Amino acid sequence: MILSNKEIHKALDEGRLIIRPEPKPRFKGIKDKYCPYDAHTVDLRLGKEITKPLKGSYAYDFSAPGNIAELISQNSKKITLSEDQPFHLKRSQFILAQTLEHVELPKELGPPYLGARIEGKSSRSRCGLLVHFTAPTVHPGWAGQLTLEIINFGPIPFILHSGMPIAQLLIEQVDGEIIDNPSQFQNQKTPAGL
Repeated sequence: MILSNKEIHKALDEGRLIIRPEPKPRFKGIKDKYCPYDAHTVDLRLGKEITKPLKGSYAYDFSAPGNIAELISQNSKKITLSEDQPFHLKRSQFILAQTLEHVELPKELGPPYLGARIEGKSSRSRCGLLVHFTAPTVHPGWAGQLTLEIINFGPIPFILHSGMPIAQLLIEQVDGEIIDNPSQFQNQKTPAGL
């Protein structure tokens, strides 16, 4: 079951869902031009750090020993966005970024547990920007910022600003008990997963 916006608000109030900073306003008022809550999603914003993978002689080999986050980090350039320094994502360019928000789906309150899916936004995809185009699952027990795989398939550059709405989170109720199996990226601090 996917939670409605009212149920998302309830989960935030109960501590079954934690988003810091919490997206505001919860409801669109007369003076508000934007509300991050749709009927059953909540928008998340682009964080300040981008990881730009570099060309090189290395290869991703998931059968090799080692940590994929370390390999990505060692072969990438870290870019910090600021208000006056956005990132110009060129055509066919791929980057990793993170949400500005820290998201948690605590398990301590017991069932029903919450899970989530992170998806791109239609308004961005209509311009050729693919945001988090695979592995959208956010498991119960997750804590951390969410990494976004971003690629520009549009015909022109896309300007990315820290704080811009970039993705949307769908919250789901998970039926039954779960067996704990934390993600390798739990509590990540960088887009590479470290």
